Amino acid sequence: MELGRFSVSLNVKDIEVSKQFYQNLGFEIVAGDQAQNWLVLQNGDAKVGIFQGMFEQNIMTFNPKDIKPIHKKLDEMGVDYSRQMGGEDYPKMALFKDPDGNDILIDQHDV
Repeated sequence: MELGRFSVSLNVKDIEVSKQFYQNLGFEIVAGDQAQNWLVLQNGDAKVGIFQGMFEQNIMTFNPKDIKPIHKKLDEMGVDYSRQMGGEDYPKMALFKDPDGNDILIDQHDV
């Protein structure tokens, strides 16, 4: 099963402090709006989203080209996940937790 590109979305206390920290590690801003409390930074293939006050815990994110086989596999596994965006049969996203309560977001982008 191909999960696609991986990134992590971090719940940060102070977006300015976190932005400076990751920039000092060589990350560059590639998306977002600091005035809206979110930025995406990249260093090579590594992407880190920093979000202040938008969600409670960190989220692992995968961006596949085709989410349909992933939804089918999740169904087979009996994973309790949310189908909040997209079509009725196979939406473009799935949000669920791993066995330790970590959030995982599978999010298909059409771009």
